[in-house]
Amino acid sequence: MELKRVVITGLGVISPIGNDIETVWKNAVEGNSGAGPITHFDASKFKTQFACEVKNFDALSFIDRKELRKLDTFSQFSVYAANQAINNSKLKIEEEDRNMIGVIWGSGMGGFRTFQDEMRDYFALGTPKFNPFLIPRVITNIAGAYISIIHGLHGVNFCTTSACASSAHAICEAYNYIRLGKANIILAGGAESAIEESGVGGFNAMHALSTRNDSPATASRPFSKSRDGFVLGEGAACLVLEDLEHALKRNAHIYAEIVGTGLSADAYHMVAPDPEGNGATLVMNNAISDANLKPSDIDYINTHGTSTPLGDIAEAKAIEDVFGQHAYKLSISSTKSVTGHLLGAAGAFELLVSVLAMQHSMVPPTINHEAEDIDEAINPRLDFTFNTTKQRQINYALSNSFGFGGHNASIIVRNAALI
Repeated sequence: MELKRVVITGLGVISPIGNDIETVWKNAVEGNSGAGPITHFDASKFKTQFACEVKNFDALSFIDRKELRKLDTFSQFSVYAANQAINNSKLKIEEEDRNMIGVIWGSGMGGFRTFQDEMRDYFALGTPKFNPFLIPRVITNIAGAYISIIHGLHGVNFCTTSACASSAHAICEAYNYIRLGKANIILAGGAESAIEESGVGGFNAMHALSTRNDSPATASRPFSKSRDGFVLGEGAACLVLEDLEHALKRNAHIYAEIVGTGLSADAYHMVAPDPEGNGATLVMNNAISDANLKPSDIDYINTHGTSTPLGDIAEAKAIEDVFGQHAYKLSISSTKSVTGHLLGAAGAFELLVSVLAMQHSMVPPTINHEAEDIDEAINPRLDFTFNTTKQRQINYALSNSFGFGGHNASIIVRNAALI
C-alpha cells in the first residue's frame, strides 16, 4: 500500500517561557530563561530550590469550576495546549469525520500533584477519605481521554508513557497511524506537572537536578563542563498532525512535514545513558533511514541536551558517530537550556520549537555557556549555537528525546517549502 504523507498544521503550547507560540519563540531565540525560585511549595529545605514553572496560568479561563475539580494540573495543561492547537490549525471539527480524528498523548508522571496531595491529607487526617476523582485525576491516559471527550473525537486514542520520551513517542505513533490511513488528523503531544515536593525530592535523591540555587537562570547549561544536572520544568505542547491530502483540501497552513521517525532502546541502565551513545546512534540512524535521507541532508538537531554530566557526552558522541564529518556542519542546540526539562512534555515541545526554527530560518541558542567552560569529553568542533541565535536555512531538522530506562525517539521534519 502507498503510505500517506503527514504534515503539521497546528501548534499549541504552555511552558515556562510562554503560553502561546509567539511568546515561546521570542524567549527561545532571545535566550530568556524560564527558571526561578519555586513557588508551588516551600522549597527552603531542599537541595534544589528553583525550577522552570509555568506562569500566568488560569485554568478557569477555559474550564468551568465544576469540571476543573476532575482534572490534575497536567490535564489542565493538556486541554489548554490542545485547544490552542485546534484554533491555530483553523480546524472546524464539526465539519469533519470525527471517527477519523484521534488523540495520542504522552506523560511520564501523570497526576503527580494530585497523588501527593491526597496522600498528604490521608496521613494528616488518619482516615481513608479520598477524593472521588482521585483515580481519574492521577492516571496518565486521562488527559488525552478528556481532550477527546470535550471535542467529541472518536478516532484512535491512547497514552504513551516512556519517561522523557513520552510525547515524542506519541508523535511517532500518530505519524504512523496517519500514514497507514487509519486517521486523517491526530492531536499529538504531551504534558507534565511534577514540580512538587516528591518530584524535586526524588530527583534530588538521584543527584539529577542542578543545585545552583544562587543563579537559577544560568543553571541549565547543556554541553558545558560546569553543568551539574537538569532544571525541572513543566508544561504541555500539542501538534496537529494531518494527512497531507486532507490538509490541502481544506487549504490548511502547513508548518512542516514529518518525514521519518526512529525508535530504539539503550538496554543499559534504569537511569543512566549508554556512555558510548549506542542507543542514541541507533535511533538517529533509524529516523534517517525511515525518512529515506542521508545524514548530510540534516541541517539542525534539537538535542535532548538535558545538562546532565553523562547524558550530554553520550549524545554528542552519538552525533559524531552518525554524521561523521557532516557533524561539524550541523547547527545543534538545546531548548532545555532555556525551558528546563519538561519531562514527558519535552519531546513535543522541542519538536514544536524545531518547526518554528525552520519557519523562521533561525537556530535558537544553547544559553549559559562561558568561554572557558569547555568539556574536554565533548568535541569543540560541534556547533552547539552557544549563547547567540544563528540565521540559517533549515530544510531538515531532527529532534531527539531520550527517557529514563533507555527509551529513545528521534523525529525528522522537512521544511514546508519543499512539499
